[in-house]
Amino acid sequence: MGGVLTGFGIIGAIILIGYIVGRTGILGEHQRFVLSRLVFFVLSPCLLFTVLADADVHTLFSKTLAVSSIAAILSCLIFAAVAIFVWRRPAGDVVIGSAASGYVNANNIGIPVAVYLLGDPALSAPVVLLQLLVLAPVILTILDVTTTGTASLGRILLQPVKNPLIIGSALGVLLSVTNIHLPAPVMEPFRLIGAASVPVVLISFGMSLHGQKLLEAGSNRRDVILASVIKLVVMPVIAWFFGHFVFGLEGTPLFAVVMLAALPSAQNVLNYAQRYDRGETLARDTVLVTTVGSVPVLMLAAVLLH
Repeated sequence: MGGVLTGFGIIGAIILIGYIVGRTGILGEHQRFVLSRLVFFVLSPCLLFTVLADADVHTLFSKTLAVSSIAAILSCLIFAAVAIFVWRRPAGDVVIGSAASGYVNANNIGIPVAVYLLGDPALSAPVVLLQLLVLAPVILTILDVTTTGTASLGRILLQPVKNPLIIGSALGVLLSVTNIHLPAPVMEPFRLIGAASVPVVLISFGMSLHGQKLLEAGSNRRDVILASVIKLVVMPVIAWFFGHFVFGLEGTPLFAVVMLAALPSAQNVLNYAQRYDRGETLARDTVLVTTVGSVPVLMLAAVLLH
């Protein structure tokens, strides 16, 4: 339990620093815009490139990947079904809400949890692979199409190729699969730049909290509550069910997939919302609610399964 509390304590401290930065305005008028683009185009691609390049290929393509895929896709589809057919939400809000329901914080919180509770940071790598090479292209393509108003086949096919997060992930997987090890002087700049991604994303998230009220009237509170419940309750249960009854996982492997599914919504969802100016409040509130709520959920999962 101490590992979970330590990891979340560190994350909370960085978010608090970001809030102070946003409150004081020391970075200027366009601080959040600049940081979000820095993360999206530079820092996160470098981090994902190095994490996936270092991951063992057998860890990447495993039952963990299969269970995580099922849990994530079903969680996204549940939110999308309610948002489209019951609430009639616009496409941008549907995409962001669906992403918040099934896109977990596999980097900023997943890696610390994998280290402190599971003893192996590479256990979060399959989830990173799923999200950046499968979910992210779908999310970003739909957001790109709905914000630009054009939907040609060529544009859809080229969208993943133009996305820096997907490019960095694909190159990292390529090195892992081919067992190519680049010289340390070549990799070190990417490691140093990528190491800045986690704190900068958390600082940006903290800055976004300044001047905002959680679940304020007119902010699609129902969407936030639905996405949070799916993320914290439904997704871990789906992972446990399929992991145990379909894929026959037991012990530490089952514990790992449930813990990964119980992670909070990723700050990347907020980054995508800011990048395309769609559902930012929905993303911000869901990330905050699930970040706080995931602490007792992770502890409960540890007590029941570890």
